[in-house]
Amino acid sequence: MEISRTAPPLPGYTVAAQEWRRVAFVHWRVPVERVAPLLPRGVVPDVFDGSTWVGLIAFELGDARVGPLTVGARWGSFTEVNVRLYGVDEQGRRGVVFRSLEASSLPAVLAARALFSLPYMWARSEHRPRPGGWEYASRRIVPLSAEPGPRFQLAVTVDPTRTVDDELSQFLTARWGLFQERFGRTQWLPNEHEPWVLHPAGVTFLHDELMAAAGLPGVVDGPPDSVLFSPGVNSRFGRGKWLN
Repeated sequence: MEISRTAPPLPGYTVAAQEWRRVAFVHWRVPVERVAPLLPRGVVPDVFDGSTWVGLIAFELGDARVGPLTVGARWGSFTEVNVRLYGVDEQGRRGVVFRSLEASSLPAVLAARALFSLPYMWARSEHRPRPGGWEYASRRIVPLSAEPGPRFQLAVTVDPTRTVDDELSQFLTARWGLFQERFGRTQWLPNEHEPWVLHPAGVTFLHDELMAAAGLPGVVDGPPDSVLFSPGVNSRFGRGKWLN
């Protein structure tokens, strides 16, 4: 299936909706063999320019809703940080695979785990503007543990005068679904939103312990291979389909 910056129509009804605001995309090249064991059954690493990729994505998730667009439970707004991989299934569907998702809303964490089996983690997370860009921070909450949870801090600068729309940026961001293990099977959950408006960005500070906790130690030791920023999109998710 070709990569398209425009989403295919969402089949069926909406099961969840979210706003993704002030999104920082920070990515590294990773050998395929490192990622393959971390993907759900029926999904293999998606490859661009001879490598697969792993991302740290930080943003504000706004007006999170579960259920049809006009009704359903609402979980408000909160800062989220996720570690994600890129996979493709036998039908050629390209999607993301989340290794972890940090969120400061405990109701949203519990709902996402119960309804979709997504690996959400409760965290103290926040983001705020800084000169020329944005700063994001998170610390995972581990109840009843003497050890502190993994920590994350990122600062980026953004060039709002330029945009990026090349094959790599589309590969990393134009993802119209996610793969997730649920009840011992792999599920495809489609989503749609308007095309991303992407700006070039740079990392001025990064301290990350989430990547290692997600089974990918050492990835963030080197400089990222791609840094992008978007003002955001409005996203909707459709009903999931089983791969196997």
